[in-house]
Amino acid sequence: MKHSVDIHVGQRIRHRRWMTGTTQQQLAEVVGIKFQQIQKYETGMNRVSASRLWDIANALNVDVPFFFQGLDSDDKQETQSGVLPGDILSDKEALALLRSYYAIPENQRRRLFDLARVLSEVA
Repeated sequence: MKHSVDIHVGQRIRHRRWMTGTTQQQLAEVVGIKFQQIQKYETGMNRVSASRLWDIANALNVDVPFFFQGLDSDDKQETQSGVLPGDILSDKEALALLRSYYAIPENQRRRLFDLARVLSEVA
């Protein structure tokens, strides 16, 4: 039986891997396992050991606590403009937008962020 924490950690691995443009095969090679094991981690079928999570975090350039963010929160997060679904990263469009956003040079990204904030306040 899958545990909700294992599912959450697996989803965070998948989302971070996707955001960095890393394939399951590439992540598996860096970590030293088979890509099928990455698939099992991402679905929550297999529990990720502490040492393996450490390796995955290093490969994906995040700290280990990244994988546990959002566990204590409800399914909804309050924002200034309303309510967002708790797992916004499961939306492919949102992920594509984030990936594109971080591909923009930092100075231009900041200006785009300011523009988006102004537009959201007007809406």
